[in-house]
Amino acid sequence: MKKKWTSMMCVNAIAWFLLLAPLAALHAADEAAAIMKIPDLVAFWDFQEPAGQARISRNSQALALQEMKGPIARSEGGLFGDYSANIQRGQWFQIERARLGALDIHGQDAQVTVVAWVRRRDPQVWQAIAGIWDETHKQRQYCLFLNAPLGTHAGEMKRHPVKDRIHGHVSAVGGPTLGNPFCITYSTGATPIPLGEWHCLAMSYDGRESRVYVDGKLDALEHYNPFACPGGIYNGGKEGASFTVGAVHRGGEWGNFFGGQIGGLAIFRRALTETEMKTLVVTKR
Repeated sequence: MKKKWTSMMCVNAIAWFLLLAPLAALHAADEAAAIMKIPDLVAFWDFQEPAGQARISRNSQALALQEMKGPIARSEGGLFGDYSANIQRGQWFQIERARLGALDIHGQDAQVTVVAWVRRRDPQVWQAIAGIWDETHKQRQYCLFLNAPLGTHAGEMKRHPVKDRIHGHVSAVGGPTLGNPFCITYSTGATPIPLGEWHCLAMSYDGRESRVYVDGKLDALEHYNPFACPGGIYNGGKEGASFTVGAVHRGGEWGNFFGGQIGGLAIFRRALTETEMKTLVVTKR
């Protein structure tokens, strides 16, 4: 009797797996489709491709993220499919300036939203998630960062210690903030982002203020988020920066490396509302 019951349990388990597997696939497809219906989407990558291949935007074949510093592994366990990209420290994705197309968001009235679904692994400070940001050549435009050791107090325009937060960087001038050796015009969230957990992290810029969101909610912090950034987004022209995921150029070399999994990345050419941000939250299946 005991053996019979165990066999029945195994059969039931297999049946449930066969039933749930296609449901999970449908769930992922539905979530991806919902994101692609949001107006003003520029690009959406779901990182389902294997290592050694470019990662192609779901809505634009021309926007292909190229691997830098060797093949970037594909790991099981994704959000918009079975897989995610597993970025090792020192690796990154890149689209050259000449191929940016609509990713080159700039101008006095420019708006942008960067949304990344990530599972952080590396505790190192200053990790670039995604954007157009070259400090070496003073070609900064916009970028979502993680774990800066300092956040800028808007009232003082001075930086104070923070840890494990996200940051929405925007530059109207390309170079450092006037009177500073670095660009310090960025929003900083209130919530520490833990290691080893999936979270939806986002920044938006509406032409006036930079904001950061954690799991669909404005991660408000007085004097830090939202953060006033008047003046629009710098136009780097033909010699401007590339679009990168997982690193930026600074101090004459590549750095600010991200370490962890990225399951999705979306760029919009406007500031999404908080209601829209809430619809972007995807739970791990």
